[in-house]
Amino acid sequence: MNLKDDIPKDFKFAGTHCGVKKKRKDVGIIFSEVDALTCGVFTKNVVKAAPVIYDEKILKQREIFRAIIVNSGIANACTGERGLKDAEEMARMTADSLGLKKEEILVSSTGVIGANLPMEKIKKGVETLSQTLGNSWKNVEDFANSIMTTDRFPKISTKRLEIKGKTVKILGIAKGAGMIHPNMATMLAFVVCDINITRRALCKVLRESVDRTYNMISVDGDTSTNDMVIVMANGKAENEVLDLEDEEFQRFFDAFNNVNENLAKMIVKDGEGATKVFEVVVRGARSLEEAKKIVRTILSSNLVKTAVYGSDPNWGRIIASAGYSGVEFDPNLVDLYLESIDGDERIALMLKGEPVEFDESKAKMIMSRDEFRFTLDMNSGNISTKGWGCDLTEKYVEINGRYRT
Repeated sequence: MNLKDDIPKDFKFAGTHCGVKKKRKDVGIIFSEVDALTCGVFTKNVVKAAPVIYDEKILKQREIFRAIIVNSGIANACTGERGLKDAEEMARMTADSLGLKKEEILVSSTGVIGANLPMEKIKKGVETLSQTLGNSWKNVEDFANSIMTTDRFPKISTKRLEIKGKTVKILGIAKGAGMIHPNMATMLAFVVCDINITRRALCKVLRESVDRTYNMISVDGDTSTNDMVIVMANGKAENEVLDLEDEEFQRFFDAFNNVNENLAKMIVKDGEGATKVFEVVVRGARSLEEAKKIVRTILSSNLVKTAVYGSDPNWGRIIASAGYSGVEFDPNLVDLYLESIDGDERIALMLKGEPVEFDESKAKMIMSRDEFRFTLDMNSGNISTKGWGCDLTEKYVEINGRYRT
């Protein structure tokens, strides 16, 4: 199948190098040829980058947008009044190049905190982007490459489904490798779709999907200043408008969530210095909030992450981190398993709070794979959830010890 067939109708993309970074692409645009309903979710860090402040404000004022301009290399964070003016200027110059209004443009940045944007370079980049916009798969890849910082590979996911007799396409593009922690991180994600949908339904889909995906991953326990997930829906699939009460709403949510889950797992796989991805499943919990707390705490434990790196089935670290998650539970009810990611191999490590004799070499073999799973059954309720993390290696220290240099 032609990959171009996966691109939602009337969306165009471009990415180029303008000199913010030394060599790699560093500025990109997503453009809808028609008005697009737009929603956003942003970092919960108290220190917010200028683009986050700008976008949050303008998204409260209007629902329709046409384009997103993104630069990488410099975060435009902790840059004071000048940073806010630069974010607005990025929107203005993009609007001018596309023949739009400034208010129709959202802005995003990622990179080093505390540096000012080289606006003349970005202006030249925007001019190039406006001339190279296209709807080919290469255009999509150019944009995906333009938003990367320490990422080793671009992150793209697509999905198509039938909604009310029409083919709907969803395309997601993300970046992120470090400063990744629940409540998002130094990650950006942009999802475009051609579905005809109400804004309240679109925003609900975004919020709930972010909570299940990007808020359930952890690389290093740090939360950034620039995180955002933006969704645009331009209605060009021409399906009958979808709303919350429609029978097919759940099908659209599942497809949308699948795109975000794929991107979230790619971010973890690309964690700075990472060699493995591990999934944590908590089931039998009393509430979703308690299950999430336990999953997130285990994912964030450096002792767990280093054990994963060393393929060491030191399961005490897992139950100990669950114990300091802030959730009250009875340890004497808990079962803990190590599993292959396909579920074909399963080893009980602890049953009803007591250790179980297991084949250490087989456990080590499972943990030596690129992906595997820990499952905790709290045996206290009927709620389940899951999240994803990566190991912590010497390479992570090396990368972050020279991030600016």
